[in-house]
Amino acid sequence: MQNMKEEAYPKLRDMKSPTVSKAIMAIKPVSWWRRWWKRQNPLKQDRFATLAPVASVLLFFSAIAFSFWYLKIEEVDREQEAVKRDVEYSQQRLRLRLLERQEQIMRLARDVSNKDIDLKEFSRRTENLVLKNPELKTVAWIDDRRKVLASATAPSVLISQKWRVGEVIKWGESENSYTLARDLMQPIYSQEDDGSLSMANNATGQETFAKNVVLQLHIPLTNSQGRFNGVIMAEYAVESLLRYGVPSEIAAKYAVSLLDADGNLIAGQSIAKRPSIWNFMPGIAFQNNEYEVPVSPVGNGLILRAQAWRTSQDLVGNGMFWVIGALSMLTAWMLIANWRHTRKRQQTQKELIAETNFRRAMENSMLTGMRALDMEGRISYVNLAFCQMTGWQEHELIGAVAPYPYWPNEDRESLMARLDEELSGEQTPGGFQVRVKRKNGSVFDARLYVSPLIDANGQQTGWMTSMTDITEPNRVREQLAASYERFTIVLEALDASVSVAPLGSAELLFANKLYRQWFGIDTLGHLNLVEQAGMLDIRNSETEMDDVDALAGLPTESLTVAPAERAEIYLEHLAKWLEIRTRYIHWADGRLAQLVIATDITARRKAEEMAFQQAERAQNASRLITMGEMASSVAHELNQPLTAISNYCNGMLSRIKGQQIEEVDLIWALEKTAHQAQRAGQIIHRIRSFVKRSEPNRSPSSVLSMVNEAVELAEIELRRRNVRLSHYVAARLPLLSVDPILIEQVLINLMKNAAESIDNAERPVGKRHVELRVVPKTVNAQNTVHFSVSDTGKGLPPQVMERLYEAFFSTKVEGMGIGLNLCRTIVESHQGRIKAENLYNADEVVGCCFSFWLPVTVNQNN
Repeated sequence: MQNMKEEAYPKLRDMKSPTVSKAIMAIKPVSWWRRWWKRQNPLKQDRFATLAPVASVLLFFSAIAFSFWYLKIEEVDREQEAVKRDVEYSQQRLRLRLLERQEQIMRLARDVSNKDIDLKEFSRRTENLVLKNPELKTVAWIDDRRKVLASATAPSVLISQKWRVGEVIKWGESENSYTLARDLMQPIYSQEDDGSLSMANNATGQETFAKNVVLQLHIPLTNSQGRFNGVIMAEYAVESLLRYGVPSEIAAKYAVSLLDADGNLIAGQSIAKRPSIWNFMPGIAFQNNEYEVPVSPVGNGLILRAQAWRTSQDLVGNGMFWVIGALSMLTAWMLIANWRHTRKRQQTQKELIAETNFRRAMENSMLTGMRALDMEGRISYVNLAFCQMTGWQEHELIGAVAPYPYWPNEDRESLMARLDEELSGEQTPGGFQVRVKRKNGSVFDARLYVSPLIDANGQQTGWMTSMTDITEPNRVREQLAASYERFTIVLEALDASVSVAPLGSAELLFANKLYRQWFGIDTLGHLNLVEQAGMLDIRNSETEMDDVDALAGLPTESLTVAPAERAEIYLEHLAKWLEIRTRYIHWADGRLAQLVIATDITARRKAEEMAFQQAERAQNASRLITMGEMASSVAHELNQPLTAISNYCNGMLSRIKGQQIEEVDLIWALEKTAHQAQRAGQIIHRIRSFVKRSEPNRSPSSVLSMVNEAVELAEIELRRRNVRLSHYVAARLPLLSVDPILIEQVLINLMKNAAESIDNAERPVGKRHVELRVVPKTVNAQNTVHFSVSDTGKGLPPQVMERLYEAFFSTKVEGMGIGLNLCRTIVESHQGRIKAENLYNADEVVGCCFSFWLPVTVNQNN
């Protein structure tokens, strides 16, 4: 090490750079001191060589960092004091402006309480007040019932944000402040979020969002008895309050903003935190130079914050910093040069020992036998696994020549020929299988792989052979072959077509007997089934005939563990309906393949079609029965407009014959007659639309429209039975993918049954009530629309509840017992559920509630 330094000095002296000259002067004292320390402490030389350069570098950098740290602390303290003074001055300006506006509004409140001004004078004065003070958005007079009597709004306020006369204040922060002003009888400040966002720019030019918040002032009003009589509410635009309340010279120096109690930005500008090297130094974690203070008389709910703009370069942008840093790095590099060289030599020696031990451990732990031959076929190396396989010791094999002791006697000729081919350079890429004899005379199967052995100069010095015991794999392969044969016999006997084809290839891996009968022995039938079922495999047309799997290298676990896909198709050339089930599997060679099972379901489809036709006829019959049961009610409903038409016509004829009618009266009578005729026509149109036979048609349907149609038809029957109907439909319900006629049929049936239950219970007039409610509801983490029909009848006995939806079961004397059964069928065909339950008051049954829900279609907009 010392010789290396002495050889480096002449080279450094030849260089004319001043920096190099300084470095030489710095190295010489250090080298002399180290030689003296070596003579005095020879046992501690290695430790000193390791730690001294590191300690010197750390001490040097610590001194530099401490100097910069102290100077930065002084600068930050001065800037923080200046910001604090300016923020407190701005806070006083804002406070005086708010108190001035508060005093003006309190004078207006006193005039209102003393009844010195009316609504008109109030509107005139508040309009002048709003126009003269740009920070005021709205001034409103609200009575003791929370209703707006008068309001003046700035022209810049949106129409949707204006307080309209006659409007009642909504529940929220405004209502809470109103209540607090009423209870305390003193002015109350509060913040109200109008629900919108505004764009703001931070110091880096990035756009940010700030909540649009208004500051509300509620001043209570009193009547002549001193009681609460409402409030005068003033709304301040926080952005305008900041713009006109903060002095312009302070707004130019700082990024001034207003924050809420949670620290959220509601007005002004904000400076994002800048990264700085000072963040890594203790006691001076760099923050933006800012100061915050609450704005009175609002209190802690409104905070004024000012952040100083960056007017000077950071330390990193200072040229002197880089000069000092460069010199420090050069000094540090020269100090640790010797330390690195020593460390490198020690590390190299350790790595060499570790590598030798690793290779020895790896060879001893391998299960694959390794054998090396020289160019004459003499064994030059065997590993531990090779000796364990053959049972021979290493010293018994090293130096042996053919025939080797582990060759079986009966295979010596073939093995000698194979060895000649090996030594002549003829290699088999996939290896070759041989039989190997152990020292105890037993024989096992092995596979050998041969490759040339190249030395460090690139010359071949022999052959390296790896040997693997394949006795167990051969046994497993034979068992798999027998299992495959048994499995094939089972698949051939199935009454379903089974085929397997790899992705990205025209090869058919497997096809059972029924597949061959239907489609032949190629993949056209397999691909046709997949295509018609809408389950196309992943293929690339340019590489379709390649042997490489199109999904090679991609994770396919999610495909093979996914549930099987199902589809039903009709094949014309077979005149059969087939159920197609497909899934992805890993074939024996590791390729991703697609399994297709096609089952003949022609008989089942015919039975389903017959059942569907029977259900459709039952639904139409049920609607006709329902209208038949409501015939008297419909006749009574039609009789009213027809009687009115007759009366209007007879009256007009009488007055025309007596020449006592004027044109105006005649027009009025004709309009009334036309209205009654239109009413009768609407009743007939609804009945015709309800009972006419039509094909099932599921489409996005409005819940409100279906409920209105059902209620208008059901009210005819309910009025005849003197039953009052009330219904509630929640706002903004989503569209449902249903057949509206079938859903109306369910609602009419349930409401008619409810009216009959009330009629049979002989309830008094005040308790003859049916309620229909439609609201959104979440069922099993699924968005649904919930329908419920409640009555005030006697409810359902337990024995009836058990058989409620049973076909042809009815508690009515003339009932057919198909109404509720069809209702459940219709609801469940729309993937919904229906249920019934009694309503109780304590232990007394006071009615019954039928309810059902229908799922909301995914991605369905309102």
